[in-house]
Amino acid sequence: MRNIVFTGKGGVGKTSIAAATAVRAAEMGYRTLVISTDPAHSLGDSFDIELGPSPVKIADNLFGQEISAYGDLTLNWEIVREHFAHLMEAQGIHGIYVEEMGVLPGMEELFSLSYIKRYNESNEYDLLVVDCAPTGETLRLLSIPETFGWILKLMRNMEKYVVKPVIRPLSRRISRLQDYVPEAEVYEQVDHLFSSVEGIIELLSDGSKTTVRLVMNPEKMVIKESMRALTYLNLYGITVDQIVVNRVYMDDVDGQYFVGWKEIQKKYLEEIETAFAPIPITRVPLFKSEVLGIDMLREVGKTVYGDKNPLDIFYKEEHVEITKVGEGHYVMKLRLPFVFDNRMEANVTQVGDSLTVRIGNYQKGVVLPAFLAGMRVAHAGYEEKWLAIEFRKKEPVATAS
Repeated sequence: MRNIVFTGKGGVGKTSIAAATAVRAAEMGYRTLVISTDPAHSLGDSFDIELGPSPVKIADNLFGQEISAYGDLTLNWEIVREHFAHLMEAQGIHGIYVEEMGVLPGMEELFSLSYIKRYNESNEYDLLVVDCAPTGETLRLLSIPETFGWILKLMRNMEKYVVKPVIRPLSRRISRLQDYVPEAEVYEQVDHLFSSVEGIIELLSDGSKTTVRLVMNPEKMVIKESMRALTYLNLYGITVDQIVVNRVYMDDVDGQYFVGWKEIQKKYLEEIETAFAPIPITRVPLFKSEVLGIDMLREVGKTVYGDKNPLDIFYKEEHVEITKVGEGHYVMKLRLPFVFDNRMEANVTQVGDSLTVRIGNYQKGVVLPAFLAGMRVAHAGYEEKWLAIEFRKKEPVATAS
């Protein structure tokens, strides 16, 4: 199954481009599902129909869905939420705080990710088009398994090694413990959530199945945010195979009012071409009427893809390179293209056989290959579009003779 994820700064038209891609693929004979993970859904508005929390048929081979995080929380987390509420009430805490404590930060993102994995495992569709929230929320979505997974793993292990064999049998004999010991169903729901998103980053970083397409406008603020987005996506090993520059004033746009705007856009279009190459860049004009409904989306799809198949992978690149410099001396390079340009601070921390790379507010854990695990990080620095991390063999500890 092929996955295409669309993201970009709010208001650039990514929903229209995502919907147009889905229409184009469906009309080429691919069974296509387009889903929106944006809490402020506009996917149904783009098609000018009402979509719901389950797939709705829009046209032949084309289905749409607007994910309801609230509905998923109610359906898949209610037992856990009730347990949290019970714990709070046992401590004398009541009201809205009890309800809020039952929903951990990042839950909505986890349920959105679970749909991507679920549809990939079902093989019901040939193509899954994901209309993501604006860039910041998308990056948070991608970082959730990294930052949230350890909590689920801890709860999973607590049930297996502590609660089930020790605490729960003890609580049956000591009545005051019964208010605090969760039932098995609580851990079953935690385990189900963990299983539903386990391996999702591996799926998203598999460039043969999943690519991201960045949508932007030729404007300074949008370009800067897109640069940061590309850097963070590379950090997670996720391939961006197309840049779509939307709402471009073409040469046939006349009138004195637009002369200045066309000059401004020309400058930024040149900047985009220079900065994001060699990723393919597609320009989409500002249409004379609003992009709404199947007919207009079909026109946008033709403009974006021409004779190309939207399911093709338009660009591939390696995000990590490891080279041997000398005996006991290696350099690992991570492609992070705009760290220096955007004055983004990079930090590298080594703990045992794992490496944590933090760029701005996002971090990624990297399990080192065996031949690097026994070495230490000697230096990390930025070389053009790569973060270069030097590993050297650990010096033996001297012993007194």
